[in-house]
Amino acid sequence: MNSFVFHNPTKIIFGRDTASQVGEETAAWAAKVLLVYGQSSIKQSGLYDRTLAALKKAGVAVVEHGGVRPNPVLSHVREGVKRAKSEKVEAVLAVGGGSVLDSAKAIAAGARTDADVWDLFIGKAKLEAALPVIDILTVPATGSEMNGSAVVTNEETRQKYGFGGAPLYPKVSILDPALTLTIPRDYSAYAAVDAISHLLEGYFTGADEGVPLQDRLVESTVRTIMESIEAIQKNPKDYEARATFMWCATLAWNGLLTAGIGGFGAPSHMLEHPLSALYDIPHGAGLSITIPAWMKYAAGKGNRKVVQFAERIFGITAGSPADKARKGIEALEAWFRKIGSPVRFGEAEIPAGDIPKIAALARDLAEAWALNDYSEQIIAGIYRDCV
Repeated sequence: MNSFVFHNPTKIIFGRDTASQVGEETAAWAAKVLLVYGQSSIKQSGLYDRTLAALKKAGVAVVEHGGVRPNPVLSHVREGVKRAKSEKVEAVLAVGGGSVLDSAKAIAAGARTDADVWDLFIGKAKLEAALPVIDILTVPATGSEMNGSAVVTNEETRQKYGFGGAPLYPKVSILDPALTLTIPRDYSAYAAVDAISHLLEGYFTGADEGVPLQDRLVESTVRTIMESIEAIQKNPKDYEARATFMWCATLAWNGLLTAGIGGFGAPSHMLEHPLSALYDIPHGAGLSITIPAWMKYAAGKGNRKVVQFAERIFGITAGSPADKARKGIEALEAWFRKIGSPVRFGEAEIPAGDIPKIAALARDLAEAWALNDYSEQIIAGIYRDCV
């Protein structure tokens, strides 16, 4: 196990009816906030009205910035930065899922720099400060509620990039599983894939392979996600299953399960980002396509964790290592299909003829993320296994 420092400053408030605490929690950080939210779901559910009432009771003034898209875009972030600066807000309150949180974080950082906010994403500007971020999470998936990163798409360049650092950790995240009871079946599936992808990136690519505790934490969390999502799809109103999944999704990407594994990459995300940037598909839907294809590539390169995953997650013990790896990948694809998430380009209406264009975008991202082993040719080959 490598040496590490684990410090996560986010305060988590978890449980039924905890959203009512948003007023007092926000007032501890600001007297005036930018309220960032999505399209219409929080208004339809009544959460919008309850949030405004709680803020008013706590004496917090509100500037609204709604309209975040499921794949958040740079133009909306830039508008939010302009509004945050002109209104002199003291914090950003995000009410929604990971896309809303990512937009809120980017706005919070952009409001504290003179540079264009996109410069933070491409490394031309350094993240040094951000407005405090508070959130009410309504769609668990990305882990953004307990980490210091944000991802958006530049509509002009079709680049889906991220950046991060200590200033972006939310100060307070409110996680009320009751708010997730109405998430549709398909988005529950995509959320599950997203959370599993976060667990698998470090599991498969960590520099230190001698990390049995981390391996078992990842494996047990993957299995728990699979069980909870199957329970949710049988009974969408199963509060306990929703609560279990919500906490799993948070733990999957808050730094705890990667502590001690050394450096690691995110190749499945590198492969997916161009898909959701170009075709506006849900991030989880893109990941269920790229994860098995990348696993095939990794197994061919001798990645022993692919075999271990097959053994411990799906109980595949017979055959050669290559046989077990293949069967494990097939079992994962079958599970993705079972819950309703695509595993091939055609199932997401992605043209196979676009592979050169997609691979070029992915190669740019690989370079930005120092994934130096991935040439454009290798990436295109992985994409061909997605067809």
